Amino acid sequence: MTIFLIVLLAALVFEYINGFHDAANAIATVVSTKVLTPRQAIFLAAVFNLVGALMGTAVASTIGKGLVDTNVVTMITIFSALMGAIIWNLITWWLGLPSSSSHALIGGLCGAALASANGNWSVLHWSDTSATGVRSGLWPKVVLPMFSSPVIGFVAGGVLMFLLTICIKRWRPRIVNMVFGKLQLVSAGFMAFSHGSNDAQKTMGIIALALFTGTQSGAFNDLPQWAGFLYTPEFKVEQWVVITCALVMAIGTAGGGWRIIRTMGHKMVKLQPVHGFAAETTAAIIIHGATTLGIPLSTTHAISTSIMGVGAVKRFSAVKWGVVERIIWAWVLTLPVCGLLGYYIEKLCVALGYK
Repeated sequence: MTIFLIVLLAALVFEYINGFHDAANAIATVVSTKVLTPRQAIFLAAVFNLVGALMGTAVASTIGKGLVDTNVVTMITIFSALMGAIIWNLITWWLGLPSSSSHALIGGLCGAALASANGNWSVLHWSDTSATGVRSGLWPKVVLPMFSSPVIGFVAGGVLMFLLTICIKRWRPRIVNMVFGKLQLVSAGFMAFSHGSNDAQKTMGIIALALFTGTQSGAFNDLPQWAGFLYTPEFKVEQWVVITCALVMAIGTAGGGWRIIRTMGHKMVKLQPVHGFAAETTAAIIIHGATTLGIPLSTTHAISTSIMGVGAVKRFSAVKWGVVERIIWAWVLTLPVCGLLGYYIEKLCVALGYK
């Protein structure tokens, strides 16, 4: 029970960090275009992250039972996965790099599960097809979207920006900024909603997995009657888990993430309201579609590449490709580094006598 409480605390810490780490995904463009002040933007993002986090649990189910064999998962496995993701998130936040919290958590979980199974790679679910014909597993839910979503974000962002440029080419700059300054409030809210609906569910899935694991191992057998809400004989995302994760993510978002906001909103490409609207709308649609399909998508990849696509249409040289290169390296390293962190943290915990 003590280990479960530590795991729960670690999960909520991860969710809080996810909130301020990825808050920049939703508000960097609306801040950089000066449509909202940082304080106003954070309030908007916190509210819509909260609302989005309360919508559905398809992504939570993918994280909790669709990626690794739950039979090898212990509380220490889950703790190690969370610690690997937390460490990586803090490092990239300090460096101002918008890395993927989603891939950090998935990498940590896979690495820790491998350690629990003594290196048996069969515990990772690469591709499964359910009775309904829906595909799940690491390949269709993580690896394929990891490569396809940045391409879709870049192309779709560029196409939308190109179409908008044609539509407004006869407008006066003052009118363009006024109209899209208003529209960007809508796109920023949609982006925050999409982020909450996808990212908050990842921690929900981890906590649900911890509850299921604790029930299966008998860790909750001696709990008093009032603690019966912890018993989860089958994998299920309880309502109290949904509400708790939604609130913690909203609080984390309110904490802001100024280092990443500067990178996303200023260093990568200089944006105006019309560019911010195009990037946010593109990314939000991609993320919302992924959430519907139960895909734990990287919101960072979606919004970053949408900004790149929009900036490339504005002027190819307007994108600061040196900054983009640093971001891409963070993307490439996230899964393997977090996998190694999860693996060795789990091994260290076992060596210290925790199982």
